Amino acid sequence: MPPIPISRPSPLALTVLSLLNVGPLHPYGLQRLIKLWGKDQVVNVGQRANLYKTIKRLHDAGLIEVLQTERDTQFPERTVYGLTDAGREAAQAWLVDMLATPRNEFPAFPAALSFVMLLGPERATTVLEGRAALVRAQLAQMDGELAGVLAGLPRVTRLESEYLHALAAAELQWLEGIVDDLRSGALTWSYEQLSAMAQSYLPE
Repeated sequence: MPPIPISRPSPLALTVLSLLNVGPLHPYGLQRLIKLWGKDQVVNVGQRANLYKTIKRLHDAGLIEVLQTERDTQFPERTVYGLTDAGREAAQAWLVDMLATPRNEFPAFPAALSFVMLLGPERATTVLEGRAALVRAQLAQMDGELAGVLAGLPRVTRLESEYLHALAAAELQWLEGIVDDLRSGALTWSYEQLSAMAQSYLPE
């Protein structure tokens, strides 16, 4: 059977190929390395099934290959995978494309913001204050990690942590500004006002 091309490379697929550049690994080793290196901040490995599905797609596409099967009485049978030449080329191409090309990834928060008017100003203030508190706590945790365990690593290995920190700091600043405007009344709305506006856009 010819290899099945991967039309939409995912962050997890890129991560698997990138880690296999280090050397052959079995799925458990890949998952452990992702968490050990803190890459679970940027790729979803919460469910092992997602990792196994990604590995199967990469194998079907001819980007990774089975090198051996490890058998140990203390552990279940483990299949060890290695990178093919096509996988090495794909990893480079995907990496360049993901770094160079901005994409609209449709995250949940902006989608919810587009309908925040349904909550009303008072409830929206409470909800966004709560989000700001959580982002503030995340920033404090990131500060600790960047100054602690990550500080001893080469900077190039923690660029994603710096990026996530910058995003969180920018979001917190924006949230605090919105909450201030809600509290002062500079940002407000009413059902009647929005309903009248919606009616004006309906076709006659």
